[in-house]
Amino acid sequence: MTSSKQPSNRESFVEFALQEGVLRFGEFMTKSGRLSPYFFNAGLFNHGVSVGRLGQFYAQALIDAGLQFDMLFGPAYKGIPLATTAAIALSAHPSCASRSVPFAFNRKEAKDHGEGGTLVGAPLHGKVVIIDDVITAGTSVNESVDLIRAAGAEPVAVLIALDRMERAGSEGELSANSAVQDVALRHGMPVVSIATLDDILSVIRDRPEFAQYESAVIAYRDRYGI
Repeated sequence: MTSSKQPSNRESFVEFALQEGVLRFGEFMTKSGRLSPYFFNAGLFNHGVSVGRLGQFYAQALIDAGLQFDMLFGPAYKGIPLATTAAIALSAHPSCASRSVPFAFNRKEAKDHGEGGTLVGAPLHGKVVIIDDVITAGTSVNESVDLIRAAGAEPVAVLIALDRMERAGSEGELSANSAVQDVALRHGMPVVSIATLDDILSVIRDRPEFAQYESAVIAYRDRYGI
């Protein structure tokens, strides 16, 4: 009797990203000027069903990480819907026992009327998890850490959709660590990802229709990866 392997949360997320067209293969020029064989754009999770499912993946990744947390924070602008959908999914997750998970986010510009300030949502308190899509330079995480600490709360982790496992820098002068590793070291806290480049490779190895891209992805990882 044979049993089929159940996909992990990580592999299921890669499949989901492929299905939604968020993850694509081909040739794509990155902001850093690299020609990448794959492209991940979380902004293409752009309808109710996909965003709701995305929140469930974030929630499961955070639960699987076993971290203690009190609330979520979404950096403007991409992090705002991500923190919102993750908080909804966490509140419905069986392991949270119907716990209400608060969240907050920031504005790019301070508001000088109404409630004022740059922060919106639940008051920042306790242990805070920062939610974002990817980490490229770490700028939004750095700003978020400062905002959270200034409010008297404690940033305890960053939760992202995809870890590209990629070094920064120009050819011949690549950084020693990836952007994700640099953020973890700089702030002394873990960066949890729903999936990584290794998970992408694991999925495309099992999908004949993507076999043609495997060698290019491996070559890119060997050149720029950690």
